Amino acid sequence: MKTIPKPLVMANQWTIVLAVIIALLTQSAWILFIPLIANLLSLLTEFHPILVLVKRLLAKPANQYIQEDYAQLRFNQWLAVGFLFVASLSFLLNWTLLFNIATLMVGIAALIAILGFCIGCFVRFRYQQWSYRRN
Repeated sequence: MKTIPKPLVMANQWTIVLAVIIALLTQSAWILFIPLIANLLSLLTEFHPILVLVKRLLAKPANQYIQEDYAQLRFNQWLAVGFLFVASLSFLLNWTLLFNIATLMVGIAALIAILGFCIGCFVRFRYQQWSYRRN
């Protein structure tokens, strides 16, 4: 089973939260391009530039940390990329309300994940249950 060390996952979540805070305070989406591009690049190429940098700062070998499920994280990344894309596009189209809603949603989801509850995990679990019952 492919996994990712929890400190790397949390670094990605903190990147999103900090970018969201800055974007909302400045009412500018340019900072959202950092987590958007990093996560989209990760989904398309499996290279996440932020995590490459953070991995160098780990005190222990990566396998000595609590591990997170890779498939679940990719699902969560798709959700985050979707909301970050909607927020960025809304900003470019000057749709302030949608920009604020999409930005808040991805930021709150990342913050709640940092606090210990993964909304994306819950959504995926419910979808898998529904899919299983349907078949």
